[in-house]
Amino acid sequence: MIKKAGAILALAVLAAPLLAPDGPGVRAETAAAARPSGAVVIKIASVAPSRSPWDKALERVANDWERISNGAVQVRIYPGGIAGSEQDMIRKMRLGVLQGGVFASMGLAKIDPSVTVLCMPFLFHSREEFNAVFDRMKPEFEALIEAKGFKVMLWTLAGWVNFFAKSPVVEPDDLRTHKICVTADFPEIEQVWKRMGYEAVTGDMNGLMVQLQSGAVTALYLPALVAGSGQYFALAPHMLAPSLAPLIGGLLLSDKAWASIPAEFHRPFLAAVEAAAAGLYEETMSLEADALKMMKDNGLVVHEPSAEALAKWRAAADEAIASLIGSVFSKDVYDQVVAYVREYREAHGQ
Repeated sequence: MIKKAGAILALAVLAAPLLAPDGPGVRAETAAAARPSGAVVIKIASVAPSRSPWDKALERVANDWERISNGAVQVRIYPGGIAGSEQDMIRKMRLGVLQGGVFASMGLAKIDPSVTVLCMPFLFHSREEFNAVFDRMKPEFEALIEAKGFKVMLWTLAGWVNFFAKSPVVEPDDLRTHKICVTADFPEIEQVWKRMGYEAVTGDMNGLMVQLQSGAVTALYLPALVAGSGQYFALAPHMLAPSLAPLIGGLLLSDKAWASIPAEFHRPFLAAVEAAAAGLYEETMSLEADALKMMKDNGLVVHEPSAEALAKWRAAADEAIASLIGSVFSKDVYDQVVAYVREYREAHGQ
């Protein structure tokens, strides 16, 4: 019992940089106090918790931009959801209340639904495969996002999501007895699971533990790091081994904000963002590996599907994804992504 309590405490320590609530924008106040007269102020919000890898990268960007511009551009950071949800952040950027935001897959898809195709379950088999396709599709997706009034400063692979369930899920049929929790803010993902023939229940992180305890949901679709840091694995101790879908993270500014920054700083600012983002994926995956080890030490069972079972999962997902053509993303976008995936696999003998 003592050993288990110690491990749970270790998980809580691991969770601290990821889920800890933030204060009322201390860094924002500091920046305001130091702002020289006439400086351009860029207020950037993020749902990433304070001291998390993404928050540390954003702070580095803020410092670099202020240094490069010799204080002519000042950045205020609002981490940990202080400015609201990703949907709230988008609305505030359009109103000019915020000038920028760090967004995950869901927020990016709210700006242009075509991005959703990159977040579909079982579409990509590896990080290398995703990056090969993503690099080729970036110009098209960036054009779609920028047509909506946003400047893409950076977006990259930020991690992966997995299945966690109360009972073992190895074959596709195993999931039919479960109720899958999906966020109400990402109905496109809910459609995929329902079109695969499964029961999907909307919810949010605030009520997830209660839903698990009551049996309202019995399966989760979320990053392993969140399952560990939030201790959801204690009630859903069975994990399907393959990573199901990529998580994308990105930093956007509004067009108006980008135009307010002197043009001489544009290129060095973009370079500073790229430098700050280097290693983000590796750092996140390292934290996730630590979380997985601690979860397995405390009862998590990881299930490896057979090649036959994995083929069934992928076939069912492909059919459901194809059904979203036209309503969520265009046939041209979908066909191009699939063509690049096939091209990559053929080139690598897969």
